[in-house]
Amino acid sequence: MTAQLPSPASPLKIGTRGSPLALAQAHETRDRLAAAFDLPQEAFEIVVIKTTGDNRAMIDADRPLKEIGNKGLFTKEIEEAMLSGGIDIAVHSTKDMPVEQPDGLVLDTFLPREDVRDAFISPDKTALTELAEGAVVGTSSLRRRAQLLNRRPDLRVVEFRGNVQTRLRKLADGVAECTFLAMAGIRRLNMADVPATPIPTDAILPAIAQGTIGIERRSDDTRAADLLAAIHDAETGHRLTAERALLAALDGSCETPIAGLAELDGSTLRLRGEVLRPDGSEAISDDVTGAVADAAELGRAMAAGLLSRAGEGFFDWR
Repeated sequence: MTAQLPSPASPLKIGTRGSPLALAQAHETRDRLAAAFDLPQEAFEIVVIKTTGDNRAMIDADRPLKEIGNKGLFTKEIEEAMLSGGIDIAVHSTKDMPVEQPDGLVLDTFLPREDVRDAFISPDKTALTELAEGAVVGTSSLRRRAQLLNRRPDLRVVEFRGNVQTRLRKLADGVAECTFLAMAGIRRLNMADVPATPIPTDAILPAIAQGTIGIERRSDDTRAADLLAAIHDAETGHRLTAERALLAALDGSCETPIAGLAELDGSTLRLRGEVLRPDGSEAISDDVTGAVADAAELGRAMAAGLLSRAGEGFFDWR
């Protein structure tokens, strides 16, 4: 690397939201960069940025996210800070990122992927099959809601937002019998005390890019590009190329129940995808394999097939 390395006198500024999970992900990014270039932590500055989505989510804690706005609500201020030079890079949960970045920004660095599975969270149960008919379950995810109702149409699903502690408190208060989180978040927060049971991906396919930290930068910032290249995980990048191509071709948003997972076996990539009616009444899935080099085309081709089978109005709310 020929570009100037960051230093305590001139630190690389890492932008992030302020939640415990967002901070854990920013710290992991900092620590990987520090280790890659043998730099002290003081060569990096974590810059917490409050987004419009954070403010509105706190005010409208009981409203579904789709009524508050799209995914950009949680990235707009961070991306504006990067474009203005206030920060150098931004750390995100990739599953929450739009498939297209604003002009001048790129999302092309991904850290090694954590556990991709969803977790079943309950103080006294370990699986959906243990829930009685008509049991109340809590989730704010449209994907999880649709998948749950598809597997168990007898369940009653209620809005369930907030951080891990808030959701556990709601369970203790009897608002719902169970809820769901990403295993990756539980692991990154070292929350071994959370009553979590991993759900096999054959039972519940996860959100696209679940378990992945993505790092965004200015497209013309060669120093940041050189630094981030040292911590980019190529295998995760190949997997997300397929998954995000699937999402992009499906015109995925936080208002669309879509699941997808790519896995690698040498030079072969397996991609599974699922689209659901928002009420869970129908699910359409596909499972394909191909060469890693064709990852993007596999995603686009799967999307075309799923859309042709779904037909017009498949994603409409009833």
